[in-house]
Amino acid sequence: MNSVPDKIAESLRQIGTGFDMPAVQALYQPLLALQPRDGVLLHADLAYGEHERHRLDLYAPNASGIENHKLPVLVNFHGGGFVRGDKTQRSNIGWYFAREGVLTVLPNYRLAPNSKWPSGPQDVAAVFHWLLHNVQRFGGAPDRIVLMGESAGAAHVAAATLSSSFLSAASGSQMAGAVLLSGPYNTRLEGLARSQFGLPTPDPRNEAYFGIDPAVWDAASIVDHVNAKPFPLLIGFAERDLIQMQVQAGELFARLVSRHGFAPQLLMVREHNHFSQGFSIGTGDESVSGPVLKFLRGCC
Repeated sequence: MNSVPDKIAESLRQIGTGFDMPAVQALYQPLLALQPRDGVLLHADLAYGEHERHRLDLYAPNASGIENHKLPVLVNFHGGGFVRGDKTQRSNIGWYFAREGVLTVLPNYRLAPNSKWPSGPQDVAAVFHWLLHNVQRFGGAPDRIVLMGESAGAAHVAAATLSSSFLSAASGSQMAGAVLLSGPYNTRLEGLARSQFGLPTPDPRNEAYFGIDPAVWDAASIVDHVNAKPFPLLIGFAERDLIQMQVQAGELFARLVSRHGFAPQLLMVREHNHFSQGFSIGTGDESVSGPVLKFLRGCC
């Protein structure tokens, strides 16, 4: 499996755990400009709901599985601290996995401060239900859908899949698995440990989405509200991730194993930081794409 190129690895070491997405993005832009896009049909801005953000891009492999409606489906929800982000910023994920024979879906979802908790997991559920009814038109199998999220997107996917409040028992049982990359899963912890995590007060991201009411923090802390039956799950974080993401990945893994009968895969991505994981997909660096593709094929 190909790892982080030496020059990028050295730059990532210098950046460390710093919150510097533009610098990380600049490292990968030359590699992503060379990413192959042949053999993929892009269906852009398909509506899955009424809100202006309820749009998704669907990357379909130009493969024989389309005729048989058998393709596995990967749905990736972008990050952005609950307040920003767009599906087009992760087009590299669409091109890469589609060229590997996976029908890949990149949705937008509602953002804070205009939309607050629980709009995120509600939109994850809306995308999933839309796919159950429409994915066969593009060659995908409704029973082979894997939901993936990074950062804020991972928080939304975790809430939607681990709590029965969002996906019904009938529809949730059709999900093949989920991938959670560097997400926050304990809103109360982030609110109470801001000084230890280096988070500002007021917090422009968490407070914009979750508000300042501790009762809402409790309700939104998915680690305390897991009631889904075990399903295939991959929990990932980066070696140089933001400290709060490392802590919460470990907490979620421990809770799921010790209290809820899950057996998640646990991935620590060497050399990477919070932002570089997503940018690496499609560049020849398989640190993230390799384990995700292996997990997806195992589920589907």
